[in-house]
Amino acid sequence: MPLAAVDELIEYWPGRCECGRVFAAGELLEVGEPVRHQLEELPVISTRVIERRCPRVRCPGCGEQTRAMLPAGVAASAFGARFEAAVAALSVRNRISRCDVVELAKELFGARLCAGTVEAILQRAARALSEPYEDLAERVRSSGSLNMDETGWRTAGERRALWGAFTDRHAVFVIAPDRHEDHAKSLLAHTEAIVTSDRWWAYAHLPLARRQVCWAHLRRDFKAHAEGLTVENEFGEHGLQLCERVFWAWEVYAHTSDRRELKRTIGSLQRTYKPIIRGYATKRERNRRCRGMARNLLKLWPALWTFASHEGVQPTNNHAERALRGAVIYRKLCLGSQSEGGERQIERLLSASLTCRLQRRPLFAYMSELLAAHARSDPLPLLT
Repeated sequence: MPLAAVDELIEYWPGRCECGRVFAAGELLEVGEPVRHQLEELPVISTRVIERRCPRVRCPGCGEQTRAMLPAGVAASAFGARFEAAVAALSVRNRISRCDVVELAKELFGARLCAGTVEAILQRAARALSEPYEDLAERVRSSGSLNMDETGWRTAGERRALWGAFTDRHAVFVIAPDRHEDHAKSLLAHTEAIVTSDRWWAYAHLPLARRQVCWAHLRRDFKAHAEGLTVENEFGEHGLQLCERVFWAWEVYAHTSDRRELKRTIGSLQRTYKPIIRGYATKRERNRRCRGMARNLLKLWPALWTFASHEGVQPTNNHAERALRGAVIYRKLCLGSQSEGGERQIERLLSASLTCRLQRRPLFAYMSELLAAHARSDPLPLLT
């Protein structure tokens, strides 16, 4: 790092030369560039305990005692915004359990907490995130394109579903009773965005012109068919060949940005492979193991190629699957939620954490600003 970024400079001058000469005081003259070694170290970290007092005074007029009131931003909690932001970041971004946060707070900051205090801090953080979370949902819905996926969740041991909708800069999570179509409609609401997803039936209500079916899922399905026998194997091999040609066309486009060439290539693939897929969709007995997928592909045919015509739409749903991965790890470690209030809490915290990561924004800095503003009843910073 440059010298301006160095906090402390320590120099070591030689006492003697390798030839044995002992240097006199005036002989130590620097020549050339020094050998430099930089060491990054943490200072001793300790919480600062701030006591605010409200002395009582007696009014000379009426004789009653009176005192000043604590500022609203101070009286709301026994912990400052930066400390609460650190607890929230450790719990959500780093997926550390309540008990481990208690231990870390003591070891790193010298702070005395209990698991209930950690939970209370997370509840306050979730309340502060109420408005930014709603804004996040609207930003996702108003985008031109988004990715969507769902996975399992647990609340007090009961099966639930975690839904997620994601753009390049925003993420919103919703925990619902199941993976039914109604919950997809509720999350998407009035959106006119193009939705990239898998072939799960809950997305069937979307117009085909506003859908992009994930080719990575299709490749896995075709691979499963390719491991079958005779006709099923042929169907799978044709599908895998189609997938490879689609991914190659997309890779060429990623390097050239030539959308006209991409459309020409995709048009050729459609003309070549649609008759092949249609051949496996007939009611012949030999097609019984691949007929269902073939018919489904023909039904969704326009939604297979949306990426070729619309900027910002990719042929896979990998963005959503990567976005859900952290939430899945969190669920496995903490076993989900314990109440509906806990569901709302983790929805907001996970959404804020992932959105900050997508925006390359420090979660700790954002939560510090948010919690400080919330304590003062100031306008809240949004995750724009």
